[in-house]
Amino acid sequence: MFLVADAVPEPAYSSGVLLAIAAGAVALLLLLIITFKIHAFVSLVLVSFLTALATKIAPGDVVATMTDGFGSTLASVALLVGLGAMIGRLLEVTGGAQVLADTLINRFGEKRAPLALGVASLLFGFPIFFDAGLVVMLPIIFSVARRFGGSVIRYAFPAAGAFAVMHAFVPPHPGPVAAADLVGADIGLLLFVGLLIGLPTWYLASYLYGLWAGSRYMVEVPPLLSGTDGPTSATPGSESTTDASRPSFGLVLGLLLLPMVLIFIDTGLNTLATAGVVDGDAPWVAPLQIIGKTPIALLITTLVATVVLGWPRRTKAEVETIFNDALAPVCAIILITGAGGMFGGVLRASGIGEALAGTLDSTGLPVIVAAFVVSATLRVAQGSATVALTTAAGLMAPTIEATSGLSSIDLTLIVIAIAGGATVLSHVNDSGFWLVGRFLGMDEKTTLKTWTVMETLIGTIGFVFAFLLSLVL
Repeated sequence: MFLVADAVPEPAYSSGVLLAIAAGAVALLLLLIITFKIHAFVSLVLVSFLTALATKIAPGDVVATMTDGFGSTLASVALLVGLGAMIGRLLEVTGGAQVLADTLINRFGEKRAPLALGVASLLFGFPIFFDAGLVVMLPIIFSVARRFGGSVIRYAFPAAGAFAVMHAFVPPHPGPVAAADLVGADIGLLLFVGLLIGLPTWYLASYLYGLWAGSRYMVEVPPLLSGTDGPTSATPGSESTTDASRPSFGLVLGLLLLPMVLIFIDTGLNTLATAGVVDGDAPWVAPLQIIGKTPIALLITTLVATVVLGWPRRTKAEVETIFNDALAPVCAIILITGAGGMFGGVLRASGIGEALAGTLDSTGLPVIVAAFVVSATLRVAQGSATVALTTAAGLMAPTIEATSGLSSIDLTLIVIAIAGGATVLSHVNDSGFWLVGRFLGMDEKTTLKTWTVMETLIGTIGFVFAFLLSLVL
């Protein structure tokens, strides 16, 4: 006898009604947070509950649906944010962040400080997921922003946008890899085309936009990770660290590269196994993949940083205090991010994304345009870029297979179009929206005016490049 697990129920309403419910839920959420000043965590939980009831999720499944979305998001975010905050705080307190910032600025110059941060993030973002990379880079971003002044957006967005571009467009990140597998695109070609499109997309949509937004929206550098208002402010921080006791640039760079190398081992082996270059079942593969999983890679980096960076410059008790105080400011961020995942999980369970995508799939649009629109609809409906990317690829796969004359480059460009659609319009049902907004100390209005716009530019410009290439290649 076979049991069917996790069967997805049919939507309770038509696509139009579901769309109206989703729009009403987002409007209510913004009203509660912005107008009534109800805490974002409470608002997200309340609206998730009301949305589950409105979309007629079975009463017995409402709480489970909410907690599943909350828990799955925390599972992917909490460890990364917690360990990343520890590493970042230790870099800040020991002067490591300042050393790296000084070196970057000396190489690129003061006027190109945002460019330096963006280039560094592009390199780190090749194997590292968005959340982990951003958290590790934050103390360096804040250090540079405090040194030169101005809005933190000017320095943070080129870096955050770099991680977002790499995460969406370039293997071996899971979204593009899964989408390529579903539509039959070549991973090696996707890597090349993803970089070809991703780099100019980052320059236009993230670097140049970050400079413009930084001049328009003044956001002070938040005290988060800096210890300026916490108990560790009595512990000598980077401001009081002498040049002689500061770590070398090589040591700081090595610590930043360590998780990148470890994660690259895992993602590289996965890519090689998918391509059939290595045997994924070989006994030596699994141990290397384990140490390359992002939480384990950050755990190893935290331990190494403790031994080579913390203990030589602080007592063991002081290092413990530094780590403890690093966790306190990020607890609210973790909970709000998890609640954002809860909201997205409820929207996914309601069936709104699939219903809307099915409607759009039958509109007769060119395949590459339909792929972008379906992916963007899924993104807006349920929040997760990776879920939108992989779901859209699965929904479009039959259409792509039935379309004659598509070359390998066409398939690759369709994957890029799907990735672009999965990036646009990050808003209140996206955990990344809350992660970036809270880390940078922005309120919801400012986050919508800046982060949401940048994500939309990244997705749209990436799609336009892919569409134009499809016309000439």
